Amino acid sequence: MPDLPDDIQTQVKKWPAPAQAHFTALRGIVHEVAQRAEIGGLTETLKWGQPSWLPTRPRIGSTLRCDWHETAPQRLSLYVHCQTTLAETMRTLYPGAFAYEGNRALHLALDAPLPEATIDHCALLTLTYHRKSA
Repeated sequence: MPDLPDDIQTQVKKWPAPAQAHFTALRGIVHEVAQRAEIGGLTETLKWGQPSWLPTRPRIGSTLRCDWHETAPQRLSLYVHCQTTLAETMRTLYPGAFAYEGNRALHLALDAPLPEATIDHCALLTLTYHRKSA
């Protein structure tokens, strides 16, 4: 896995230790999925101040963002593009895996184990969203 970009590292260091630990595990899953899905590279950047992953090549997939916020310190949130069906698909497939908010937010409790298989599937669906099948 590549080194974490400095701007993302600076942002994540502001988070509490449980959020940092979940982020590190989540990041590993996202990178592994990108490699397994053969999407042709993964861009890791800050979007709206949030660590984000998206395929380097256009029209392959969508962006997956992650954030922790002091107004909800007990959770780490994943965000998908609100004009996709990704949140609804995850809600249908995994109704209890996340606390869902609208059509873009999937919240993870920091005091619970990370649902790795579910996050793996979410990352796969997101990073390959524009392919014919994932």
